[in-house]
Amino acid sequence: MISSVDPFLPRTRIAYFSMEIAIRPEMHTYSGGLGVLAGDTARSCADLDLPVVFVTLASREGYLRQEIDSDGYQVDLPDPWDLAEWAMPLDAAVAVRIEGRPVWIRPWLHVVTCPTGHTVPVLLLDTRLEQNDPSDRAITDRLYGGDEVYRLKQEIVLGIGGERLLHALGFEVETYHLNEGHAALLAAALLRRHPRPADRPREGALRYDAEPVRERCVFTTHTPVEAGHDRFSYDDAVRLLGDFIESDQLKLMAGEDRLNMTRLALNLSGYINGVATRHAQTARQMFPGYSIRAVTNGVHVPTWAHPAFARLFEAVAPDWGHDPEQLAAADQLPDDAVSTAHAEAKRDLLAEVQGLTGIAMAPDLPVIAFARRMTGYKRPDLLFADIERLRAINRAHPFQLVMAGKAHPRDNPGKALVHEVHAHMRRLVGEIPMAFLPNYDLTLAKVLAAGADIWLNTPVPPMEASGTSGMKAALNGVLNLSVLDGWWIEACIEGVTGWAIGRDDGKHDDDAVNLYETLEEKILPLYHDDRGRWTWMMKQAISKIGPRFNSQRMMRRYASEAYLR
Repeated sequence: MISSVDPFLPRTRIAYFSMEIAIRPEMHTYSGGLGVLAGDTARSCADLDLPVVFVTLASREGYLRQEIDSDGYQVDLPDPWDLAEWAMPLDAAVAVRIEGRPVWIRPWLHVVTCPTGHTVPVLLLDTRLEQNDPSDRAITDRLYGGDEVYRLKQEIVLGIGGERLLHALGFEVETYHLNEGHAALLAAALLRRHPRPADRPREGALRYDAEPVRERCVFTTHTPVEAGHDRFSYDDAVRLLGDFIESDQLKLMAGEDRLNMTRLALNLSGYINGVATRHAQTARQMFPGYSIRAVTNGVHVPTWAHPAFARLFEAVAPDWGHDPEQLAAADQLPDDAVSTAHAEAKRDLLAEVQGLTGIAMAPDLPVIAFARRMTGYKRPDLLFADIERLRAINRAHPFQLVMAGKAHPRDNPGKALVHEVHAHMRRLVGEIPMAFLPNYDLTLAKVLAAGADIWLNTPVPPMEASGTSGMKAALNGVLNLSVLDGWWIEACIEGVTGWAIGRDDGKHDDDAVNLYETLEEKILPLYHDDRGRWTWMMKQAISKIGPRFNSQRMMRRYASEAYLR
């Protein structure tokens, strides 16, 4: 096991900062899509031998372990994990001042290794040290935990502390990649090193030279939802940061009223991108005046392909794991081989459903899966908009439903949706086989994305930035049924790679009606009556989506367009 960063120092030139990262199921350092993307990014960086170091928080208590009580309500529990089992403590520490106190930060090292032996380091920042005031030891414990002040402390540790630690460890970083705005204070730390000459005008002007910082910073924004952009009061910022940087200068870059971390990152980054073509368009409307490019997200193909499909891919694309573009040949796979591989993945899913819920599902009936964060704009209740219509569809074309997803601990409307979904399921007991799988995580995601027949996605456009879960499903021949938002606008070929809910016209009042019509008239009859065409579509989904929507392609674009500019 690599126990120091020394092997990485001579070549590492890029630092990727993310509040969360999904490296493996046993490490509870992620909450959802942002972290899963960061984990896939790390795996592809190892595959491509890119000179990147990843920086995140230790998150010893995890994000949230979800249980569902007897009434269908979400119960929030800590989700601790053993940091020492999966990472090595490094003999280094730096301090940042928070509320005038030194807060010491120690890094732990986890190394991601790809099948060819290439590696990338992941540094997990930890404040649970005896040297720290008891109130500061828990800063890095709970991912997205606590109140605004706790969150700002975490972002100080990630951005300012992470940058200092890289320097202390000996990394010579040329490019910093900010995965969302959580690490924006890193750019402010770099800015402090570039004061303008004293004879420059000072009143109302930036007293630092931002251009050298912009040359080194890349910013990926992920959320088109206003509430998703971190904002903090300047009173709290001044109290926590002290004289780290003058408040009038911070306001020039991060907004006059509140410390907007997205705005700070936008103003101090020379390369800015959204995570899908449509999302970049939305971001340009949200933040006019900035040049925002589009790099559509991708998924790490070897991680998300079910073993049965991985074996199939070897026959037509021997280097598919390293070079997913080769999956274009998947449309040449024999139909019976594809059906057999899917049956194996589906058996795994149905076994998981029965093991977790006691509900036995039939292998010959289609499984519709809905698995994502439970919050209002995702509309997990859309399928239940007309219960009688749903019953009628099932009588004509029987189907099954599996759902999963966590609501943020402070998202009470999201928690209400979890309860509402369970109430609908209870109303349909004995009619439509339905199950809700608690504590949706990496392990469940792999089983669900591979074993379902139909992957349902119903957000209110344009609030879906990208949405990578559907890409994972498509790799396994699972057909997407989604509104035209995020990545699906780029991937949907109606009746070939999957189906759209509604149209790309900005009108969504009829989405439930369109969802029912598509299920009743197109999807379910095709599954029951024309399995040859269904299997053909599975192969089209793999061969058209897999080669394009993967993290190898995504990282090659970042390397050539963002890192080497």
